[in-house]
Amino acid sequence: MALVACGAIAQPAAAAAERHGWPVDVHPLNPLLHNRPERIAAAVEELVVELRNRYDRVAVGYADCGTYGELDEVCDRLGVERLPGLHCYDLFAGQREVESLTDDEPGTYLLTDFLVRSFSRTVVHELGLDRHPELRDDYFRHYTRVVWLVQTTDPGERAELCTLAQDAADRIGLPLVVRHTGTGGLERALDGLLSTR
Repeated sequence: MALVACGAIAQPAAAAAERHGWPVDVHPLNPLLHNRPERIAAAVEELVVELRNRYDRVAVGYADCGTYGELDEVCDRLGVERLPGLHCYDLFAGQREVESLTDDEPGTYLLTDFLVRSFSRTVVHELGLDRHPELRDDYFRHYTRVVWLVQTTDPGERAELCTLAQDAADRIGLPLVVRHTGTGGLERALDGLLSTR
């Protein structure tokens, strides 16, 4: 079986598959697609169609991810299943927790381990903040805090990412809040997706 996965969750998805012995090959798409969500559905469709020639089953390792139903339309048309939820934050923290975080403080900017690790590339460089720091207010004026949803349980990795998360929050001038989520939510969603026939 093949899993067409968002590059932001491909590594934890592959690690979960290996840990559980799930017979799945993870095929990541570029995580920078999240900066252009209108391109996600077409990219997923292209890779699903390509992989169908090599696998008996293909599933989609994306939540809606800002496609506003376009990804669901592709999945329905191709007869493939996708991960539940509106975005990867739901997969890690759970939909209720994410709703609670954003209801409590609507100006919440969420980070995952992947986004913490890649912040300089996926946010600073891609949004042009390295070349035009004055854009910070245009992009982040209405945000009031950064919440890092921590997946890793490795103490060394957590310490390294903690430094990077604080750097990211400092870079955009917001206080950092840390919430430990682990990968259990993603693993349960993957298990449900992979067992669907």
